[in-house]
Amino acid sequence: MGILDRMSTILRSNINASLDKAEDPEKMLDQIIRDMGNAIEEAKGQVAMVIAQEKQIEAEKNNAQKSSQQWGERAEKAVRAGRDDLATEALRRKRDFDNIVTTYSTQYEAQHQMSSKLRSQMDLLMSKYDDAVRNRDVMIARHRQALASQKINKQIAAISGMDHGSELARMDQRIRQEEALASANEELQSTSVEDQFRLLEAHDGVDDDLKLLKARMGMGGNQPPAQ
Repeated sequence: MGILDRMSTILRSNINASLDKAEDPEKMLDQIIRDMGNAIEEAKGQVAMVIAQEKQIEAEKNNAQKSSQQWGERAEKAVRAGRDDLATEALRRKRDFDNIVTTYSTQYEAQHQMSSKLRSQMDLLMSKYDDAVRNRDVMIARHRQALASQKINKQIAAISGMDHGSELARMDQRIRQEEALASANEELQSTSVEDQFRLLEAHDGVDDDLKLLKARMGMGGNQPPAQ
């Protein structure tokens, strides 16, 4: 598994763990950005090591090329001096260094391709990190708006679920009862006073009728009744 692939796996694991815990999305976003930042720093160290190895291989290849060139020049010098034995030894060492150059060239090409791929992946990861940082505030605003909408919808649903007609009817009935009770109390108070006056007037009328009756019967005053 590549270095950047391993980092992506770690990030996915952290994100899934956060989702499983049902954490606050705002905290999750901040944690994801922190994880991405830490992964990028770790990846930078790994990529730097690969690039350093590439440079080291390139330096070894260049040194081998220089040594091959030097032994070639020595072989020519030995030939000009009539020293075939030295020329042969110089050519043998030149060939050894040529083989080393070939080996280092193969290693360098492979290392260069790897470092180039890692750099591209690193650039992609950096781009995603920058996008996450830029979109953080937007995503948080969207989350808060969603929560506000949910709260409003719940309140509307609660209000809509109430039977306003029955509630108003119950209150109207209660008010009518209170009005009727107040009217009854007022009527009782008024009737009590009027009844007292009627009794008084009724008593006065009976006395007058009794006087008239006695007068017709010749029994005015305190005369005793006839035998």
